[in-house]
Amino acid sequence: MALVVLVGLPGSGKTTTGRALAHDLGCQFVDTDEIFLEREHVSVQDYLRTHGEALFRERELLVLGQALATSSVVSTGGGMVSTLAARLLLSEALTVWLDCSDDVLVTRVLQGDRPLLGDDPRSRLVELRAQRDALYLEVSRHRIDSNRPVHELVAQLVGFVESSAGTS
Repeated sequence: MALVVLVGLPGSGKTTTGRALAHDLGCQFVDTDEIFLEREHVSVQDYLRTHGEALFRERELLVLGQALATSSVVSTGGGMVSTLAARLLLSEALTVWLDCSDDVLVTRVLQGDRPLLGDDPRSRLVELRAQRDALYLEVSRHRIDSNRPVHELVAQLVGFVESSAGTS
């Protein structure tokens, strides 16, 4: 089972924080978008453009199962919580919700290729927050503010992982 799974909206810092956390814990980092690319031989962005979100979510669930089977820090795609099957899997793991302000999210997502955000990322992120916040809360054991520097997030996450290991 994964050491810790990071969920949150696009731009919340899951990949950046996850890589740093894995480094500090001395374990592997797994990004579900990277596994998807390896399995499907196409990026998430291109798959979404070609096949649509419904089929993507089916394929993404297989990727989540593969990622959770590792002893790694796992970073998920922002919409991983969209399906009940994925939420059930995430609820069994040490899942942490990285959350930050809409302004920070917009700044971060403008730096990448995010087809689900369309032409108006700010409006779309507000919409996604309204749809997903309750889902992130449902699957997460902790919610942390990712408006802070990565080293602060990692220190807090190391504490969560270590205290969880002591109680399992």
